[in-house]
Amino acid sequence: MTDVTFSEAQTAVEERLVDTVIGSFGDCTDPRLKQVMTSLVRHLHGFIRDVRLTEDEWNTAVAFLTEVGRITDDRRQEFILLSDVLGASMQTINVNNPAHEGATEATVFGPFFVDDAPRIENGGDASGGAAGQPCWVEGTVRDTDGNAIPGARLEVWEADEDGFYDVQYDDARVGGRAHLYSDDDGRYRFWALTPTPYPIPHDGPVGRMLAATGRSPMRASHLHFMVTAPGMRTLVTHIFVRGDELLNSDTVFGVKDSLIKDFVEQPAGTPTPDGRDVGDTTWARADFDIVLVPADRS
Repeated sequence: MTDVTFSEAQTAVEERLVDTVIGSFGDCTDPRLKQVMTSLVRHLHGFIRDVRLTEDEWNTAVAFLTEVGRITDDRRQEFILLSDVLGASMQTINVNNPAHEGATEATVFGPFFVDDAPRIENGGDASGGAAGQPCWVEGTVRDTDGNAIPGARLEVWEADEDGFYDVQYDDARVGGRAHLYSDDDGRYRFWALTPTPYPIPHDGPVGRMLAATGRSPMRASHLHFMVTAPGMRTLVTHIFVRGDELLNSDTVFGVKDSLIKDFVEQPAGTPTPDGRDVGDTTWARADFDIVLVPADRS
């Protein structure tokens, strides 16, 4: 048998299996599920055939995914980390949030959001005593036609100056997260911390994968927002610190140019917008105007 004949025979065996697996979904009555599963099979088998995956590599992949599942619990979502560092989370965001002129761009959700964050009033402190440089954040919430949106709910969360979210500590602390509402003019304002770079959790299988492939676990400095309002699409986004050296190498690919903002440091002793006494220390301020897209707009 010539090499060409062998190659053709091997190709036929592989393609027949792809067709057989896809055919196994023939009785699926959910059109969307059938579409997703058949496309998954085509791409998965295409990958295996493209790289000529070895059985040892397949076993390694199964062991890796098993460990990702074992380390995942109600405080740590290793599967989200895996999705994030492969760009799958960001690509899903792109697919589901098409660009609208003037609207605030979305980015990754991340693994550290927690329901029922404390409520603060406008001008309140979202830091909850977490360590870091005080930062005053303010802006407006409007729709794409420029109308103010009163009563929009803003969830905000971030890491402390040591690069840890509250849920990464073992003492049940709550800090660096809160929710508040825009006022009658669509304005909001609160105290937070000036964002600093930090590594995603890299003591597990995802971290070892990054190390093995020569990648850094570091995220660019950012402050998370989730904004909801009746009749509007939910916005999940961050703002990033202009000048951060990690903006071009964020390990979850979440940076978008429109979300890079000026965090302007104020000298010690500079009066604060609300008269708060921050002591003999510097503080920063940032402006972030949010534009939401109506829910019925494609």
